[in-house]
Amino acid sequence: MREVILKATNLCKYFYGRQGGFYSLASKKTTIKAVDGVDIEVKQGQIVGIIGESGCGKTTLGYTLARIYSPTAGEIWFDGEGITNFEKADLKRIRRKMQMVFQDPGSALNPRQKIESIIALPLKIHFNLSRAELKKRVIELLDLVHLPRDMTVRNPPALSGGEKQRVGIARALALNPKLVILDEPTSALDVSVQAKILHLLKELQQNIQLTYLLVTHNLSLGKNFADQIIVMYLGRVMERAETETIFRNPLHPYTKALLSAIPVITKEEEGLIPEEIILEGELPSPANPPKTCPFLSRCQEKRGICEKSACPDLIEVEQNHFVRCLM
Repeated sequence: MREVILKATNLCKYFYGRQGGFYSLASKKTTIKAVDGVDIEVKQGQIVGIIGESGCGKTTLGYTLARIYSPTAGEIWFDGEGITNFEKADLKRIRRKMQMVFQDPGSALNPRQKIESIIALPLKIHFNLSRAELKKRVIELLDLVHLPRDMTVRNPPALSGGEKQRVGIARALALNPKLVILDEPTSALDVSVQAKILHLLKELQQNIQLTYLLVTHNLSLGKNFADQIIVMYLGRVMERAETETIFRNPLHPYTKALLSAIPVITKEEEGLIPEEIILEGELPSPANPPKTCPFLSRCQEKRGICEKSACPDLIEVEQNHFVRCLM
């Protein structure tokens, strides 16, 4: 049995503001429930995909698990210790073992710094290495992500999108982390470049025993890359199962709608995808989420009991297959 490397229970991240503006006399306090009671478990060597539409809370969940955001409620454990209330010194310590690759490689890299300085920065923060040792490690990392060694003297604006993302991956791997959170790692790249980056990530995962938490809106990417899929909607987990199970037997109406939108090429793929489902109805506000099922207003399978019941809990309907639905 593989050990659990990352776990969260009842994790919440709320943002607070005012409706109508801070300087309006009629403004009201609002609470945006970006992540609302999420349970998640990631095992060592696993690739877990968090999937959903824009605004569903998946990126906020990734940032909260990485402790870039402090959780509003709930508990987080990483590598055997509770990290929920960690402050600066302890956060610095765990970040040697947990790193992140960001969505936009252009904005994630300082355009005024040389590539050597960008990749070496985590090493300078965490270790007291000589200049020669730093240079040697940077070269090793460039080799690892298949970039030419002479790239050390270049600046990010001189690189292509795919090269920038490879630099971001090299920087994330500098400290030999156990877990890497991938926040939409290919969404800002051309399709041909996306395939190369995904191949690189898979190769690295196998060669250096990495664990990935993948945040993406792309179910095709999840299908081909992740071992387990977590489907999010309005800050909550709607369905969770092994990837093969999700595609073989999707249970939540929202999961079915997402799957129906995947483009297919072969007859075999067509057999896996539900008939096209066009979602109608109004998307609820995370500032005022419904007390019933959060997907109720857009659900194509809702029944009378759905409108009268509180938001259901996740239920295990078959081994390791959980769904939040009264079904």
